[in-house]
This record gives sequence, C-alpha cells and structure tokens, in this order.
Amino acid sequence: MRILYQHNQKAMTVKRFMVEVTKKKKKKSKSKKKKEPTQQTDPPTIPVLDLFPSGDFPEGEIQQYKDDNLWRTTSEEKRELERLQKPSYNSVRRAAEVHRQVRKYIRSIVKPGILMTDMCETLENTVRKLISEDGLQAGIAFPTGCSLNWVAAHWTPNSGDKTVLQYDDVMKLDFGTHIDGYIVDCAFTVAFNPMYDPLLEASREATNTGIKEAGIDVRLCDVGAAIQEVMESYEVEINGKVYQVKSVRNLNGHSIGRYQIHAGKSVPIVKGGEQTKMEEGEFFAIETFASTGKGYVREDLECSHYMKNFDVGHIPLRLPRAKQLLATINKNFSTLAFCRRYLDRLGETKYLMALKNLCDAGIVQPYPPLCDVKGSYVSQFEHTILLRPTCKEVISKGDDY
Repeated sequence: MRILYQHNQKAMTVKRFMVEVTKKKKKKSKSKKKKEPTQQTDPPTIPVLDLFPSGDFPEGEIQQYKDDNLWRTTSEEKRELERLQKPSYNSVRRAAEVHRQVRKYIRSIVKPGILMTDMCETLENTVRKLISEDGLQAGIAFPTGCSLNWVAAHWTPNSGDKTVLQYDDVMKLDFGTHIDGYIVDCAFTVAFNPMYDPLLEASREATNTGIKEAGIDVRLCDVGAAIQEVMESYEVEINGKVYQVKSVRNLNGHSIGRYQIHAGKSVPIVKGGEQTKMEEGEFFAIETFASTGKGYVREDLECSHYMKNFDVGHIPLRLPRAKQLLATINKNFSTLAFCRRYLDRLGETKYLMALKNLCDAGIVQPYPPLCDVKGSYVSQFEHTILLRPTCKEVISKGDDY
C-alpha cells in the first residue's frame, strides 16, 4: 500500500509539473499574439501582407446609395451576395493599400530637379516590394504615367530619357496596382507652384462629384454632365492671364474588368455621351482632366505605352523575333499594359521592329501620349470605385485625396 501511495504521489507531482509547463507555454503564446503590429519603414520596404497578418485589408470610403437604391443598404439578400464576394473585395483592397502607401512615399520625395526615370523606377520598385510581386498574380497594373503640362496622359520616360521635373511643371502621376487581375487605377496631380492650385482643385472636385453621382442604374451621360458643371465653374490665373478651366471632352473614365483596364463602358466628363447605365458589381475608374487649353487631346510624341488586345485570337506571325517578343508579353503582362522600360528590364533588346510587327498585326495596341495644345496645362484626379450590392465603395480613397 505504501509503495502504491508513493507511486501515486510521484505521478501527481509529474502531473502538476506538466500543468505548470503547459500554463507557461499558453502565457508565452498569448504574449506573442499581443505583439504590436509591424510598422511600415521609411522608405517603405515591408509587404502589406506582413502589415495585415489577419489577411483582411482596409475597406475604402463607403458612400450610401440614394433614392431608388436606398433599399439595398439593409437588404439581407444583397448582404449575402457581398459575403460571397469577400475574397475578390479583399484582393482589390490589398492592391489599394499598396497604392496608398506608395503614393504617400512618392509625394514625400518628389521635388523639382528629380530625373523622371529615377522617380518612375523608385515608384515601381516600391510597388513591387509592397505588393509582393508574383508574376501575373500580383504586381503593377500598367506603366507609371507622369505626363507633364499639356501632355494629359500615357507618357512615361523611355530608357535614356533625360527629362527632369521643374518647379513650374504640372505632373499627372497615374499608376496602377493589381492582385489576381483586380486592378486599382488611381491618379493625382503634383504642382509645386501654388499658381496652379485652382486648376488642381477643379479636377479633384470634379472627380469627387463624378464619384458621388455614380451608382447602380445611373446613366453614364448624367455623370458626365455633373462633372462638367463642377469643372467649368473654375478659372485659373497663370502668369497674369485668366483661363476658363475646361473638361477634356475626348478623355473618359471607364469600367474595369479582371486583367482589363478598359472593360467597355466609358464615363464621359462632359454632357452628352452614352445613355448606358452602370450596373451592380461593376468597377469604374472615375477620372477627370481639367485643361487651360482647347479641352481636346490628340496623339503626339514618342510612344511608350502598349497593351495586348484583350479579345485578340490567334494571329499567325512570320517573324521569329515577333513570336519571341509575344511570348515575353504573354508571360509577363498578358493583357495588362506595359512600357518599353519594362521590356528592357526583362532583358529584351532590339525589339522595336518586332513590337511594330505585333502592332501592325493588331495583336498589340500602341497608346501614344495624349496632348492638348502646346503651352497649356492639364490636371487629373482619379479613383477606382466598386458598385457593391449594398453600397458604393471608393476603393482607392486615402487621407490625401
């Protein structure tokens, strides 16, 4: 009996010891959970996946629907639809969080005297880090547009370009991020000289108006009319001359599809235009361009932007070099836009003839810079919005704009 009693006592001591160890382990793991969230570095180097270990990314600005769509806010059926869409919403929110962090950093380093190529490469490399670039699953959605003054869009430096940003320049910084083909298209304007402030304010307020007017079953032409009214209520004095601000009538916002930056619908920024309606579940880039020139752009200057046509089928190619270049484009960009600097970075050389061949065959579309009259100034602001079943989410909204 005594031996049995001692044995039991030993067993109980071992048991108590094990309980203590387990408790300590639990305490330790609890303290790990309480660890402060990682802070972004300056310059930013930490992928947003590490900053949001839960895997859930911040929602954009929520705007409620109005009038005939008010019922959607509380509809249980529409809420359920949103729950099913959560993975895709989370993907595009991750892309938006990268956009916010990158643009915040770029704003802090962009100064007169910076070489445009250096600025673009810094921006793009920061996107690559923060988005955890992964082939066609995560990365840059299109080339960094940094169009200056009367150039409204689609300009980025080609290799060897020596353009330097000046104090009196008006630069549109338009760049895109994507996760699984869900694209965030968002832009703002940089101007150091306060003389241009009313021009910037015109496009910023016009874009905010377009976002406010957008919604399910809203006609695209009605959004355009509201944008133009706000835009053209502004005037700007530049070097002693007063200009009436104009909406650039042949530039539009657009619907966005997966791996498809322009998905078919255009959002005008003047009255008139399409009677087509916006629909539930659609993504739109609402962007406006304010000009002191004619308010009309044409293609000019050396081309840097290209994109494979979304609906192109198999087209036989005779040139082996063109086939080879197309394989590079398919592998690295698919139907996302790219620029010549991106081809250089991949080690492609002497490709201009092959690229022209792909353009002539209708496989790739060139997008030359879009310019108003020389000597004029154009500003731009842009956000990506999602027409969710229950509300409108301004995906790319940040503290800055």
